[in-house]
Amino acid sequence: MFGRKWRQKFKSLTWSSYIWLGYLPYSIAMYLPITGWQNVVWLSLIGLFLVLYILVIEQPAWRRITMPLELVVTGLFSIWGANNYMIIFPGWQVAFILGRGPKKYFYRFITGYYGLILIGIIYDMGVDHLLFSWQNGAVMGLVFPLLSPIMAYTFSRSIWRQQQLRQTNRRLQAIIQRDERERIARDLHDTLGQSFSMITLKTELAKKLLEKAPERVAAELTDIEQTSRQNLQLVRSIVNDLHQQSLSEMLLNQSRNLVAANVGLTTTGEAAATQWPTSVQGVFADTLVEAITNVIRYAQARNVYLTFQQTDQGYDVQLQDDGKGGKLSRPNANGIQGMRSRMLNAHGTFAIEAQPHGTCVTLSLPKEETVN
Repeated sequence: MFGRKWRQKFKSLTWSSYIWLGYLPYSIAMYLPITGWQNVVWLSLIGLFLVLYILVIEQPAWRRITMPLELVVTGLFSIWGANNYMIIFPGWQVAFILGRGPKKYFYRFITGYYGLILIGIIYDMGVDHLLFSWQNGAVMGLVFPLLSPIMAYTFSRSIWRQQQLRQTNRRLQAIIQRDERERIARDLHDTLGQSFSMITLKTELAKKLLEKAPERVAAELTDIEQTSRQNLQLVRSIVNDLHQQSLSEMLLNQSRNLVAANVGLTTTGEAAATQWPTSVQGVFADTLVEAITNVIRYAQARNVYLTFQQTDQGYDVQLQDDGKGGKLSRPNANGIQGMRSRMLNAHGTFAIEAQPHGTCVTLSLPKEETVN
């Protein structure tokens, strides 16, 4: 039990924080060999700093106390020891930790951090006004202490945003998977549910007719056979529909492409559109992939606006970008013709209009037509 506990603790160590302690011996060497009580005091403070540094890592619940104390201890080196290298440790460690929390805590930390350095500079210059002259290189020695918290905070925020983005993508994928399950269940219920109920009723009727009217059993069995064949076709149709890309899948994939191209995406009516029939979503998704690809490649747009709308007559989708617009045809380009053909084959309509600031693509599918 004891060994397992420490093995688990060993695996959970935050090695990135402990790596910085590799620079601590250089600060210790500044006060060796011990020539007086001052060296003993400084080495004792380094020992106290080390304890606080480890507690900040291992005891998050104590950070309200340990982080300010660590900053104060290292600040003493800046003020009375003319040593701005010790304060770099909290500059990186604390700033990196605060990068994942509210900005107000970082602002408080940075105020105290730079305040201690400034007090140290003023005090040390009062003792020796040549201490921070260009000749002895002390000014250059301030560059890294001054930049450390900003660099650590920026780096931490960048990592945190990437983690949040990956987490958001995982959540979106989970939502899409749930929507797909609901879509499959809905299709099965709407198509096969009633047919199997009919087969059950006809089978029960045929069993009764075997005793009362055997001559009618053959007709009922023929109906059951025809219904079963129809259900087989329905199953094949559902399987084919499952291979089609849904609007949720398309939007997730294309939003990544738009982000990579620095193009913003805004949708209206998306939630309702994800409940549209599977075949309708498949046609729109395939067509929109081509339309968005054209926006990324040629439009030089900064934003794309997608509007989904369901009417009594059918389903409408409008894509509007704020790009350069202009010509809608290019040599050896079949994108627009491909989108038009795809919509016409599904008994829908396709329209594209060049505007002074962007291009508008309108897609429509009727409700009364069967989309293949």
